[in-house]
Amino acid sequence: MTQQCSNLYFQRIDPSRNMARYYALSIQPTLFGEISLIRAWGRIGTRGQEMSHHFASEADAIAILLQIARRKRAKGYVAKAICGKSPEEAGVVAQDR
Repeated sequence: MTQQCSNLYFQRIDPSRNMARYYALSIQPTLFGEISLIRAWGRIGTRGQEMSHHFASEADAIAILLQIARRKRAKGYVAKAICGKSPEEAGVVAQDR
């Protein structure tokens, strides 16, 4: 795996609609040499749900991660952690690719 950032955490909070959601994306290697994209989502403070997708190459997984991240930002989610750091510490402020 490359040293590229592969963990994203988004939140969408709207008290007027009683909405407090999170969405997490992570790219990790599997035991069989594949790459998996793990997506977790739910209400903040709950376990939520999780889904994993397996890819032959890391480039494919990163492309899907960026596509999902763009969709979440379009829906109003805000990045709260990137590679375990705040967006400001990671040097990324609402970046669209």
